[in-house]
Amino acid sequence: MKGSSMNTHLGSIVVDNEVIAQYAGSVAVECFGIVGMAGVNVKDGLVRLLKRDSITRGISVSISNNKLILDFHVIVAYGVSILAVADNLVSNVKYKVEEFTGIEIEKINIFVEGVRVID
Repeated sequence: MKGSSMNTHLGSIVVDNEVIAQYAGSVAVECFGIVGMAGVNVKDGLVRLLKRDSITRGISVSISNNKLILDFHVIVAYGVSILAVADNLVSNVKYKVEEFTGIEIEKINIFVEGVRVID
């Protein structure tokens, strides 16, 4: 199990990276302008919109110096400012994930993999 650990006076707490990715993904898809997470097939170069239950495949979680690094592969809505969407995503995810895990976020990388028209 890969995860981040914290030591307390009662023992240690280990949070699996999959748990962090699931929570970060649910926060991300609630942000304005995000259609969903993108699954990228490296072999074929194809990008597809992931369903809600496989949202963690569009997120990579790593730990460096006891700080989180999150990579998001997203699909944004057509007609919105990508910069505004990215700023909103970063601020929401940073606040909520740090509050949820108690672990500081060092970096959030956003990869816009596509644009979709939403109804």
